[in-house]
Amino acid sequence: MGVDSVTNTSTGFPLADVIASLTRDVSDFPEKGVQFKDLTPLFADGDAMAAVVDALAAQASGAALVAGIETRGSVVAAAVAARLGTGLLSIRKKGKLPPPVLREKYSTEYGKATMEIPANGLDLKGRDVFLIDDVLATGGTLAAAARLLKRAGAKVVATAVVVELPALRGRKAIAPLPVHSLSRA
Repeated sequence: MGVDSVTNTSTGFPLADVIASLTRDVSDFPEKGVQFKDLTPLFADGDAMAAVVDALAAQASGAALVAGIETRGSVVAAAVAARLGTGLLSIRKKGKLPPPVLREKYSTEYGKATMEIPANGLDLKGRDVFLIDDVLATGGTLAAAARLLKRAGAKVVATAVVVELPALRGRKAIAPLPVHSLSRA
């Protein structure tokens, strides 16, 4: 299901148009030169959020687990997991989980970061995981999350984002994993 083929059933408009209309652009946040995509208005609109969840759930069908990248990716992933009746794994920022953790360092478009998942109490070996984030920019975050899940023994079957910024060529960093985007900006 491509970005151009998804329609919001409550409005009849293409989902990409609905997402674009409810995304707020914030210049120079979190740093000068970054154009932040604020999805808060989208998430606050019940019909739009339901359409996003439906579209992502259709892509994630068959996955044993849905993983979301903190924070906004986890919000969407939780709703998708609930819709599918699967479990949810929230991939957290450094220092938010009790030890022991598995950790992956990565570069973003404006710095360096680290994400973590629990090292104990969670068996990911052989599980098919569908990975969700809110925005695909340079691809560093999604690629690092996929590496982290693979190290834990999971098989990332595909990734999905609500908004993709194609000019930043994030798909290249994630290849060969499939990426499903609901909107492009």
